[in-house]
Amino acid sequence: MAFTQSVVSSLPAKSSTSFDQKGPQAVAQSRTRRLRSNTSSQEFPNTPAEQPKPHKIIAAKFGGSSLADSERIAKASKSVAKEIGRGVKVVVVVSAMGKTTDTLLEILRNSSGRGVEKHDADDILSMGERTSARVFAAALKAEGLKVRYFDPSDGDWPIITDDNFSNANPILTECEERIKKHILPMLMEGTVPVIAGFVGRTRNGAISTIGRGGSDTTAFILAKALDADEVVLVTDSDGIMTADPKLVPDAKRLDEVDVNVLVELADSGKKFIHRKALKYKDPRIDARVINFSRGNLGSEGTRITGSIASELAVELTSPGQAAALTVVGHGLSRNPSIISELAEEVESRTELLGLSANADSIILYTSQEGNLGPLYQDLHKTMLRHPETISMTARENLAYLRVKGVGLEETPGVIGKISEILRVNSINIFGILTITSSILVFVDYAEREKALYMIKKALGVN
Repeated sequence: MAFTQSVVSSLPAKSSTSFDQKGPQAVAQSRTRRLRSNTSSQEFPNTPAEQPKPHKIIAAKFGGSSLADSERIAKASKSVAKEIGRGVKVVVVVSAMGKTTDTLLEILRNSSGRGVEKHDADDILSMGERTSARVFAAALKAEGLKVRYFDPSDGDWPIITDDNFSNANPILTECEERIKKHILPMLMEGTVPVIAGFVGRTRNGAISTIGRGGSDTTAFILAKALDADEVVLVTDSDGIMTADPKLVPDAKRLDEVDVNVLVELADSGKKFIHRKALKYKDPRIDARVINFSRGNLGSEGTRITGSIASELAVELTSPGQAAALTVVGHGLSRNPSIISELAEEVESRTELLGLSANADSIILYTSQEGNLGPLYQDLHKTMLRHPETISMTARENLAYLRVKGVGLEETPGVIGKISEILRVNSINIFGILTITSSILVFVDYAEREKALYMIKKALGVN
């Protein structure tokens, strides 16, 4: 079954016609600050010289759960109207209503036995957000606001991506230029821009989708280009929680969390923000996760601070040498106290760099600084107290290398590239550990510089 872009014609009229109802007059706040230096008019020649910004600007992204029915849409639109009534400039990003995207995806999978080309699938999947933008714009119009929704079929659509369909990457320079040229002026003039999240358009005009966390990504990109004061992420959760409330009913909300902590939590469930979106968060612009049920964009939630490095990095973690201490036995993992006691012994005398355990062995990677003789003695005594253990050994003079980058564990073949180039160059790997966004590699200390160079070469890191 072939799908074409002709399906676009079934949507309501294009968004090129703005709603012209008069909205509440913006009230200038006493606080005035200039746009930040990295968004100067020299960067975008077509943009007028920047002036002091007398208004607070927020990028409000409404998730699918917050737009799941007419009551929630009405509550969301009223929350925007309240902020505008306070003199705040609001740019809106919307996800597909409810489970629309999941429904479209299921229909595609079940109705096309031979598969659908990715660019056709993106065109279809984008309909959820594109329809949502139209519906939300109509709801804002009913609140008496001046509104303009943006659709990727519009000439001034702001989000331009590469052609990696279903997981497209925004081309930031073009996105920022278009946002400054097309979104910022109308925002300052009192119009509420409503942008379909998750959706992009390639340079050739094809519809693309950004993938998981796509609407959050759209909001972060808009916030940076508009020099916004804050990103507000409206969800069905009170914020970032200490655990998944479905698993732990009495989980508590975190008042504030660094974005790097979220990277570690990104795979823990829908209550957390996808790591791809976090790559686009500006370090100077905080984000706040709130619950739609409050009906207030200023309500309490979890504030997300900082930013993460988006580039892959390979480094020698420590200039000193490391050691690998191995304890072998039977059923070791069934007795957690063995692992705990061995780790405590290491920590009492040196730095524990990493740990690997299975049913028949425990390997502790430690710093080799100082005299490890007493540590070996203590570990041996601890080992003898447990009948599950058999023997221990140590390998010294190792180097500790780390490969790190956002979404590393979702990038196929990284470990294969590392192990293959080291094999070809006769460098043995004495240990390799994987954790969220990091790979730890232990090699002979004498070959550390060669191994570092080879791994960088294999992964294309300068």
